[in-house]
Amino acid sequence: MTADGTNYELTPPFLLIATQNPIDHEGTFPLPEAQLDRFLVRLRLGYPQFENEVSMLQRLQLQHPIETLETVASAGEIIACQESVRQVFVDDKVSRYIVQLIQATREHYDVILGGSPRASMALLRCAQAFAAVNGFDFVLPDDVKQIAPHVLGHRLILRPESRLRKKTVAVVLDEILNAVPVPQMPAGGPSR
Repeated sequence: MTADGTNYELTPPFLLIATQNPIDHEGTFPLPEAQLDRFLVRLRLGYPQFENEVSMLQRLQLQHPIETLETVASAGEIIACQESVRQVFVDDKVSRYIVQLIQATREHYDVILGGSPRASMALLRCAQAFAAVNGFDFVLPDDVKQIAPHVLGHRLILRPESRLRKKTVAVVLDEILNAVPVPQMPAGGPSR
């Protein structure tokens, strides 16, 4: 990692979580597209449900919950999980489907900047992780569709005139996911 011109070696596993307050942007600046593309996924958490927020307050009453955090996995275990995700099988049809989706983002009328090759690599890896977390050793097109909004949503830049027409990235991604034909997997192949 480089900060202020100084290189820092980071020991694996390295994870960066960045937060963004959608209300108060004073003193902050939007990241350039090339930097946004380096974030693997973007998740929107929203507000907690009523009972969850009550529980949060109850846990906070005597001490901050962060003070009681314990290790749940070693660095070696996390690295092993990362390596096992790479072993999740991806059929050639699924790889081609990923590239078709990314190319569709580049060709969509409302998009001025579509997904980069980094986006296709991120979509592949996240689909593998999604399948693995759900207990499967292969990726289906539905895994790709499920994870695509989180991987691609922050990478697409809409045309100004499309934004004026109240078009959103979510709507464009939905159009793309519905327009690109989902590949038929081989009969007798893996199913869930």
